[in-house]
Amino acid sequence: MRILVVTVVHHPEDARILHREIAALRDRGHQVLYAAPFAALGTAPRPYVEGVDLPRASGRDRGAALRAARALLAERGPAADVVLLHDPELLLALPGTLRRLRRAGPLPVTVWDVHEDTAAALVMKSWVPRLLRAPLRTAVRAAERLAERRLRLLLAEYAYQDRFRLSHPVIPNLADPPAGPLPPPGDDRVVYLGQLSRARGALDLITTARLLGPAVRVEAIGAADPDVRDALAAADRDGVLRWHGFLPNDRALARLTGALAGLSLLHDQPNYRHSRPTKVVEYMAHGVPVVTTPTPLSAELVERHGCGLVVPYEDPQAAADAVRRLAGDTDLRLRVARSGREAALSKLDWQQWAAAFVDQLEAWVKEETGGAVSADTTGAGWYC
Repeated sequence: MRILVVTVVHHPEDARILHREIAALRDRGHQVLYAAPFAALGTAPRPYVEGVDLPRASGRDRGAALRAARALLAERGPAADVVLLHDPELLLALPGTLRRLRRAGPLPVTVWDVHEDTAAALVMKSWVPRLLRAPLRTAVRAAERLAERRLRLLLAEYAYQDRFRLSHPVIPNLADPPAGPLPPPGDDRVVYLGQLSRARGALDLITTARLLGPAVRVEAIGAADPDVRDALAAADRDGVLRWHGFLPNDRALARLTGALAGLSLLHDQPNYRHSRPTKVVEYMAHGVPVVTTPTPLSAELVERHGCGLVVPYEDPQAAADAVRRLAGDTDLRLRVARSGREAALSKLDWQQWAAAFVDQLEAWVKEETGGAVSADTTGAGWYC
C-alpha cells in the first residue's frame, strides 16, 4: 500500500508516528510519504522516509499549515491507498479536499489517529480565550461525531471510546523495551522525558531539582512551551538541572538507562485523567523507577505493577522526598525497577501491537477496494 502520513502539530520525530507506526508500515513492505513540519522544528526527514515539509500549526497561527495540508492532500492524496492524519486540526482541511479527491477517482481510506482528548485539552491552551473555551469544546465534540461518520478512527486509549458513538479500534501508546540486560538504576540522576509545560509540571520539576540539590542531578529531555522556556533556561544556566531540549527519540531514550527515577509530574487536568503518559511506560521499559502524580492511568500502572511511587499533585517536596527514598533504599529501587521492566516486556511492548496496527489499515483498504491498491506500482514519488 501507499500511505500518506500527515501532521502539522507533532514533532516529525514523534515516537508514535515515526518510530512506531511508520516503522511498522515499512517493516511490512508498505510505502510511506511523511508530511510534517520539518523545517519549522529544525529537523530533516530520516533517509529511509520520503518527507514533505509543511508549516507548523502553533497557537493561533494555524491558517498557513492548514492551507498547505489541504494543497498536499489534493495533490498527493489521489495516489494514496491510506491517508493517516494525526491532528484534529487536519479535519478542517478535509471537506473540500475530499470532494476534489472523489472527482479524481476512488477515495483513499482516510484515518484519524486520535492521540488525545482534544476538547479537554483546550482548557490548557493559553492562546484560547477563556470565553471561547466552552463553545469550542462543544464544536470539537460535534466535529468528532461528524468525523466518525466520514472517516476511520484509531484510538490511542481505550478511555477515548466514551467520546464516540461507534466502536473504534484501539492502538495504545506503548514502548519499545530495549533488548537484553540493562544496568541497574543508579542513585544520583533523575530524568524527565517529554514536552515541558506548566500543566505537565515543568515548574514543579525545577523546584524539585532545587530541593534535591547537587546530590541528585535532574535531567529534563524535551521541548518546552514558550511560557516555561525562560525558567528552564535559567535553571539550566544556574546548574539547578540540565535541560537538554528536544532530542531525537533514540538519543532521548538512551538518557533513561541507569537513572535513579523517571518523573511524571502532570497536574490534575481533564486531558490527563484518561490518558496514559507514554513517558511512564518508557521509564518502566528501561528499568527506571517511576515517580508520578496520581493521574489515574499512571497511578494504576504504578500500583498494579509495583514499579514506583505516587506523590500528590503540585507537590515538589513530596516528589523530592520520593526520589530521596529511592536513592536511600537500594532494595526498593532495584525491586520497583525490575517490576516495571518485567511488566513492560510482557504487557506494554509496542511490538505486540505493531502487527495489529498494520493489519487494521490493510483490512480497511481491502474492505473499501476489494483487495486492490494503487494501480501505479512503480513507486515514483514515493519512498519504499
